[in-house]
Amino acid sequence: MSLAALRERLRRIDTLFLRLFLLMWVTLVISNLVAFSVASPFGTSWMGRLSTEGAAALPPLPSLPPDGLVDMPHGPPAKPGHDHRPNLAGWPAPDGRSSDGVRDSDGWPVMPARSLWLDYLLRALLIGVGAAIGARWLSAPMRRLALASGTLSQGLAEGRDPPALDERLGTVEVRDSAHAFNTMARALKHQFEQHGLHMAAVSHDLRTPLTRLRLRLEQLPPETAQAAAQDIRAMDELIDASLAVVREQATAMPPALMDLGAMLQSLTDDRAELGQPVSLADRLEGAAPLRVCARPASLRRIVGNLVDNALRYGHCARLSAQEGEGGVVVSVEDEGPGIAPGQLQRVMQPWVRLQAEGAPGEPDGRPTGSGLGLAIALDLAQREGGRLSLENRAEGGLRARLWLPLA
Repeated sequence: MSLAALRERLRRIDTLFLRLFLLMWVTLVISNLVAFSVASPFGTSWMGRLSTEGAAALPPLPSLPPDGLVDMPHGPPAKPGHDHRPNLAGWPAPDGRSSDGVRDSDGWPVMPARSLWLDYLLRALLIGVGAAIGARWLSAPMRRLALASGTLSQGLAEGRDPPALDERLGTVEVRDSAHAFNTMARALKHQFEQHGLHMAAVSHDLRTPLTRLRLRLEQLPPETAQAAAQDIRAMDELIDASLAVVREQATAMPPALMDLGAMLQSLTDDRAELGQPVSLADRLEGAAPLRVCARPASLRRIVGNLVDNALRYGHCARLSAQEGEGGVVVSVEDEGPGIAPGQLQRVMQPWVRLQAEGAPGEPDGRPTGSGLGLAIALDLAQREGGRLSLENRAEGGLRARLWLPLA
């Protein structure tokens, strides 16, 4: 049989049961030798006889004494037809010389109760140490699996290849688990890529009808054409932002150091040019730059979605940013009716739409929008290592708070 074939056969029988059985057996043998050498009246005298007697010199495995811990002869039981006394050839004979002077009625050395207690204590300690070592040894594959599972979501969010576990290491159960995890991770990576591709395809295909709309603007009255041109420009910006976010995730673009205040000012200026009531807090002007490490397109999309939500339901959007809570907090406030406290968490789930009082709705009375703006903002914020929360303002309106770690 070749070495490779032998190795493959051993891999097939390398199970968790076999490893645990061997570990327990080795621990039991070691604990027996150590406890016998320390607690037994015979001490380590058996070691000197190994060279001449071989395995016959090894100490016997003791059994629990009957009727509690009492003095009893130490050694293997006598064979049928032989002397009733234990066969202790090689051990101290009944001549008055023994390690502790404790003997039975026939003068044979016995193991007192105190030595038995010490014997059992040493065995318990050594078995406990063996169990601790074995638990750490056998749980190592589970720790590797937990580590890989913890980094899987972050890796998929950043567009990196998912972590792969070595399917050649460990027992049969561990190798099967590694194979199942790797298969799942590859399937998730493929699904993420397909979803991003579909989103990019839809955004790209929208450019064709937008181009036709631009050509037809010349047939409209000047006032109508100007308003339509602004809507088309907003749609173009939305398409560019969506493609930029998909590109960042697909290419695993690393976060970049950026000036948060400058980004907020740029976004405010762009919205103001469209005639939208968006303002930025004056205290940002002249203040020290707030630098964060994030992906520019994703961060702009987060704040843009929060601004759109404030404009749709709160009639205006006021932006501010300041250091706090160990990072930077971006606030987007509006003057709308706010949200019921029980709906603050639910509204950030996908496809959830609430009809605010006074807010425009669909012709059939349903709330406007698709219910994805806040859900997308929350997802992108978590990908950037941030947090997003909503709260009602005491003076009325809603406040969206985006926390980002400082660079």
